[in-house]
Amino acid sequence: MRAKEERAQVAVIGAGIVGACIALALRKRGREVLLIDRDAPGHGCSYGNSGAISPSSVAPLAMPGVLASVPRMLLDAASPLRLPLAYLPRAAPWLVAFVASARPAAVARTADRLAALHAHAVERHVALAHEIGVPELVVRRGHLHLYPDAAALDKDAAAWRLRRAHGFEVERLDRGGIDALETGIALRYRVGMYLADHATIVNPLRYVQAIVGAFVARGGEVRRGNVRRLAPGDDGTWQLDTDMGPQVCAQAIVAAGAWSRALLDPLGVRVPLESQRGYHVQFRGVPPVSRTVVLADRKIFVTPMEEGLRVGGTVEIAGLAAPPDMRRAEILHRAALDAFPGLDAERATTWMGHRPCLPDSVPIVGPVTGRPGLLLALGHGHLGLTDAPHTAERIAVAMGNARGADEQR
Repeated sequence: MRAKEERAQVAVIGAGIVGACIALALRKRGREVLLIDRDAPGHGCSYGNSGAISPSSVAPLAMPGVLASVPRMLLDAASPLRLPLAYLPRAAPWLVAFVASARPAAVARTADRLAALHAHAVERHVALAHEIGVPELVVRRGHLHLYPDAAALDKDAAAWRLRRAHGFEVERLDRGGIDALETGIALRYRVGMYLADHATIVNPLRYVQAIVGAFVARGGEVRRGNVRRLAPGDDGTWQLDTDMGPQVCAQAIVAAGAWSRALLDPLGVRVPLESQRGYHVQFRGVPPVSRTVVLADRKIFVTPMEEGLRVGGTVEIAGLAAPPDMRRAEILHRAALDAFPGLDAERATTWMGHRPCLPDSVPIVGPVTGRPGLLLALGHGHLGLTDAPHTAERIAVAMGNARGADEQR
């Protein structure tokens, strides 16, 4: 326990992919930065994600017609987007905002904002991976979305129109085209949509650890501890109440993912953040695919990882406290064996994590109005990996570089 109050120039709360990228970006600009998290870096949602760098994912979770899917979300345990009935009273305000954000005009605005944040995502990750010494973790083989037939593809037509409207090139494939890219996929998938310019991080945890390692090598500080409270000080500083003792910083950046509300609600900073609980199943052995493959009819991502095949997906709005519902993982398990019959089912492992989700799917990145020195970087949903480097740049620009800060003092 640290008895005395300690000071830092900047505290970044949250050591997932977003917080790690922010800490490194600020340290490169000369800031004295403390990166703090209750877990080891990269061991939250960043550990279990599907590794997809998806700059074309401009369609929000809430699309026109989502209201018709609400009964299934509430009643069907196998629905790809699930909201258990028992959690409905607590989630009701979020659900109302979610449905409202599905209006066509709102979706168009959201797509524009997401496209701007996703801009040059692959190139940013390639540059970062080279800088921190792990270029092998970025695999540039595109993403292959699979459908059983044209009718299934038509259900996603609006999302594909949004991708094309924002300049993304998509190649439609028949079964022969699918086989030319990936052999061993079950014959039930007859139609493919190929995004050649997308990429995959084949070990998200090792990637975050390398980013944090580069941050530390440049003089950054990492601490493992729980931030219980965040409060403004009388002298314009920010006070962090941690289980290691008090910490004072000139600026605080909340990048604590789905847990951010615990710090922000007491400040009166209201963000409509919910946990978008996701699951994965990890199969050992040589992956049967060489790139990210999306079983689009089931909303499941299949990714070749350094340690085997990761099968991830589903969205469950059920809060932070409920235990994992491993029926969700079983859905992924069955779908994987259906698509790739040769998988070793006996040695598979499962995981559940909390993605930070906002009703309109647009992250909050930047300073908080009326709270000088407080910045947010949260709500990235399932695109935190895609957006982390650009989010870090936006935060750094919002704060100004170290020289500019010195000149203002």
